[in-house]
Amino acid sequence: MNKKDIFWKLGYLGAAAAVFLIDQLTKSWAITRLRFKDDLSVIPGFLNFAYAENTGVAFSMFDDHGDSGRWALSAVAVIAATLVLYFFWKTPRSDDRVLGSLSLLLAGIVGNVVDRSRLGFVIDFIDVHINGWHYPTFNIADMAIVAGAGLLILDMFLTRKKE
Repeated sequence: MNKKDIFWKLGYLGAAAAVFLIDQLTKSWAITRLRFKDDLSVIPGFLNFAYAENTGVAFSMFDDHGDSGRWALSAVAVIAATLVLYFFWKTPRSDDRVLGSLSLLLAGIVGNVVDRSRLGFVIDFIDVHINGWHYPTFNIADMAIVAGAGLLILDMFLTRKKE
């Protein structure tokens, strides 16, 4: 790998660091602004900010396993982040869609594992309602993970069509 490729990849990692920082800053804001207070309605009937502590994984699954579950989930997340980094460095510099996807995944995974390791839970605060349907509360890290995974899936279909 040449120097130019390394600088490009470091740029992607810088973007991942920026997403991580935005995630942590917004969670800090949620603690100070929303914890012990009423929800904040942003778009009435659609978007609220509401403080929540998620001790499980997606949609609070596996949230009843206490400290052993917390550390097991953290270990799985660290392994996932390590694998993402491995594939990130193995991905050719020219494959921007995959590099961007992996950067988003890395930022989201690290954002949530830092919360889980430090606090024992993940802070969620984005609360969406549509016509009486309520989506589980989430955060910026979750959005990064979903976007990264979605881009990887999209890449699989686009790559298959090219072949």
